[in-house]
Amino acid sequence: MKLALFVPGGVDRSGVDRVVPALLWQVERLARRHTVHIFALRQETDPGHWNLLGANVHNIGTGNGRRRRLLSWFNAEHKREPFDVMHAFWAGAVMYPVIATVWRRVPFVVHLAGGELVALRDIGYGGSCSWKGRTLLRATLDAADRVSVASGYMQQLAHVRGCEADHIPLGVALDQWPVLAPRERDMSSPARLLHIADLRPVKDQALLLHAAAQLRRDGIPFHLDIAGYDTMNGEMQALAARLGLETYIRWHGLLRRDALRTLVESADVLLVTSRHDAGPLVVLEAAIAGVPTVGTAIGHIADWSPGAAVSVPGNSDTAFASAVTQLLSDETRRLALAREAQRRAVEIDADFTAARFERVYRDVTSSREVHATTALQSQ
Repeated sequence: MKLALFVPGGVDRSGVDRVVPALLWQVERLARRHTVHIFALRQETDPGHWNLLGANVHNIGTGNGRRRRLLSWFNAEHKREPFDVMHAFWAGAVMYPVIATVWRRVPFVVHLAGGELVALRDIGYGGSCSWKGRTLLRATLDAADRVSVASGYMQQLAHVRGCEADHIPLGVALDQWPVLAPRERDMSSPARLLHIADLRPVKDQALLLHAAAQLRRDGIPFHLDIAGYDTMNGEMQALAARLGLETYIRWHGLLRRDALRTLVESADVLLVTSRHDAGPLVVLEAAIAGVPTVGTAIGHIADWSPGAAVSVPGNSDTAFASAVTQLLSDETRRLALAREAQRRAVEIDADFTAARFERVYRDVTSSREVHATTALQSQ
């Protein structure tokens, strides 16, 4: 098949920095068996083209005429050899439904992987905060032949919007992030807690830090490693200082994959405090590396609780700290959660994801062929 993938970014020409690993793993797998063209809306400021993992990347750029450029490039490539399927990852750009409308003969699939379905107005997060965002979402869903999401949690959000979405988790590439059996922790040493996320309001590091302060007040010995790009200009570091957590936290900033893997392998528990996350890859990566998760009721955490993750409802720092304390005090349970989480994460690895996407591609192309044949016969 010839596939057109539409993404906001995450496909940097380096293949290392400014990338979305789960997306690259799918690009690599799909390109082994199909001709793949990626239309990146804003990977780089200037328009450009490059090859990545066997796929052709067309970076639209952020300057004037970007919509016209997208349509022109897509049109030229489609005329050279027609696309069989268009697949949009994230629905946050007006070009997707425009393309789907212009090229209605090409099946259109969309994977909702961000905040398209939510409206957290107090922090200005979510595609549904504005009339424009809601209209765009509706147009995208109406244009799509199939919609997929990464978690059952997201399926429920889509269902509320009248959309019955396929559950297709974006899994981990086990050849690049190998399985490591869960390890017993040294109960005589401080617990190694880990948080991996860019510092931004939707990730709610304020909840994380207040929960850590509660652990300190409760006399729980721990070290907390925090890795992620800081978009809040030191606001969280200042909060940690006010809470007396300077000696408990190490701020690592944005890490490359090898350093991140080392950090995960040294952890006892992953902490996730996001107010929304469609299907946090970090939970799957931690599970593959033998580390269980305590987190808010989002994404895979909501799906897996209570057998493979600890889900904490609401945004209570006291409840979050209590859940962490209980898990740290029960090593048998911590290891059982880690093993079950690993089993589930391995079952939905990147190869599984690619196979599910390919099944959707076959379904939508077959459906279009049947409709076309029926239309011809009725004439």
